[in-house]
Amino acid sequence: MTRLFFEGTCTVGVEYLHAGTLHQVHVDREVILSAGAFDSPKLLMLSGIGKAEYLRSLNIPVVANLPGVGQNLQDHIAVPVAHRAIQDVQPAPTSNIAEAGLFACTEGSLDRAPDLQLFYGPVLWTPPGYPKDGLGFASTVCLNHTQNRGSVTLRSIDVKDSPCIRMNYLQSESDVQKLVLGLKIIRELFNSNQFDEFRGEEVAPGMDLTSDGALQAYVREVVDSLWHPVGTCKMGTDTMAVVDSELRVHGVDGLRVVDASIMPTITTGNTNAPTIMIGEKAADLIKGAGHMFEQERQSNKMRSLVSH
Repeated sequence: MTRLFFEGTCTVGVEYLHAGTLHQVHVDREVILSAGAFDSPKLLMLSGIGKAEYLRSLNIPVVANLPGVGQNLQDHIAVPVAHRAIQDVQPAPTSNIAEAGLFACTEGSLDRAPDLQLFYGPVLWTPPGYPKDGLGFASTVCLNHTQNRGSVTLRSIDVKDSPCIRMNYLQSESDVQKLVLGLKIIRELFNSNQFDEFRGEEVAPGMDLTSDGALQAYVREVVDSLWHPVGTCKMGTDTMAVVDSELRVHGVDGLRVVDASIMPTITTGNTNAPTIMIGEKAADLIKGAGHMFEQERQSNKMRSLVSH
């Protein structure tokens, strides 16, 4: 899809590119945008929905001034600890590789949401530049809620150009410190007696890295995404909100966003099931709106017959 198009502020269709030719499809109800946390805001901005000043700077006609489009980008980030294994630790036939997990609270009471999530798997999962051959096992520490927010903006008004994505990982020193604490927790677990019959050399970060400074440098070197981007078309009622509680885009009619971009705050854990839930809830809302539309259409038809 290349853009949405409108009559005033009413969504009337979509434009898409196929085999080098632009096509337009008109709708008589509503459009559902479900392109994810990167492309949903990109398509909204290309269609004139976003921060008005920014859109005008790109000569994009403004349909709705929503400054939150493309802002509030969040993700889960992770750093691994990996060991060689001294005996076979191949994944089970039914394994999804991440065979065990742990949530941890590093500050405050246990009533607070866990700020770290750990995954374990019987594979030698290491960052680029570290050994990857042979038997091994690894665990990653994942930061559930980062302090900083990223953004998605347009590289150009050419729909074929990918958007500019700024994740802003590790802008906060507290995020680095929490990941270092997670590495220490993993090391404590791996150095327990239960791993004696499996544990070989630690190859990442390596046992020569022991100081907080060395571990912080390791975190900054290898931190990676867990591919859970959310938040760039967030739901809410504040000035930075993009959709309402029924996922309808503020300021226009006939348009909903249905994907992980509508999350105001990233979930404390994996985003797959919550994103499925968003789709299921949206389906109910859309069906309800369809029933109301059909009832109104039938009512108008009856009124027309009576008047004649």
